[in-house]
Amino acid sequence: MNKVLSDKKTILLLCLPGILIYTFAILSPIILSIYLGMTDWSGIDKPTFVGLKNFNTILFSDVTFWKSLMHAVLLALAYLFIQHPIALMFAIFIDKIGGKAEKIFRTIFFVPAIIPVIVTSRMWVSLYDPQYGLINKALDFLHLGFLKHQWLGDPRTVLPSVIVILMWQGFGWALLIYYAGLKGIPEELYEAARIDGATGFKLYTKITVPLLKPVIKVNFTIAIISALKQMETIYLTTNGGPGDASQFLANYLYIKAFSSYQYGYANAISVLFVIVCLAINLIFQKIFKPETYEY
Repeated sequence: MNKVLSDKKTILLLCLPGILIYTFAILSPIILSIYLGMTDWSGIDKPTFVGLKNFNTILFSDVTFWKSLMHAVLLALAYLFIQHPIALMFAIFIDKIGGKAEKIFRTIFFVPAIIPVIVTSRMWVSLYDPQYGLINKALDFLHLGFLKHQWLGDPRTVLPSVIVILMWQGFGWALLIYYAGLKGIPEELYEAARIDGATGFKLYTKITVPLLKPVIKVNFTIAIISALKQMETIYLTTNGGPGDASQFLANYLYIKAFSSYQYGYANAISVLFVIVCLAINLIFQKIFKPETYEY
C-alpha cells in the first residue's frame, strides 16, 4: 500500500476520474457562466462581448436584484428566528412524549416536507384566494371580516404570505434534524444533572442547547441555503409579483433567462449569486467555529 501511495503516477490515475468529473460538471459551467456573463446574448445569435457592463448594471442600477437579495435575507431570518425555535420546541415535545403518540406526531409534522411543491403551492394559493379562500372565510366566520385581504395580490402582504408558505414547507425538515440530534444526547447526562439539582429550563440551557450546537449549525446552514435558492414555490405562487414585491434571486434569474431572453445578463446574475452564497457561507463558518463534543 505504501508503495502505491508513493507512486505519483498511480495517485494521478486514481484521482483522474474525480478530477475529470469535477472539471466537466462544476468547473467548466462556472467558467462558461463567467464568460457569458460578460456578453450580450439572447440565446440564439452569437454572443457579443461587453466586458463588465452586465455586472456594473446589476450592482449599481438593478433595483430588483438587490430587492430579491433582501427578500432572501428576510426569509433566512424568518427561518432562523421563527421557524427553528418553534421546530426545536416541538422536537423536544415529541422526544419527551414517547410511545405511539411520538410516532404519530413525528409523522404529522413531517407531512408538509413530503408533499410535492406544486401541490403545496396550489393549496396555499387556494387558501389565500380573496373570494373563496379558507383564510378569508375563517375571518368571516370569526366576525373579523375587516381583516380580509387579497393576500398574494397586495405588495404590502405578499412577501409575508409567501414566507409563511415557505416556512410551512420546510418545517418538517427542521424538526426532524433537531429531533435526530435530541435522540443522540444520552439520558444519563440529564439524570446526572438532576442529581446535581438542575431542573426544568436549566436542563435545556445547560445540556440540550450546548450539545445541539453541531446540529443547530447544520440546520442553520440548510436554512440559509434554502432561503437563497428559493425558486419553485415563488414561480408557482406569485412569480415574484405583484411587480417585484415577492421576487427572489433564483426566480429573477429564471425570468431574465427564459422570459426576457437575456442569457448574458442572467449568467452575470448567476455568477454574483454564487459569490453571495460563498460570502455568506464563509461568514457563517466564522460565526460557528468547529467544536468537538465528548459525552
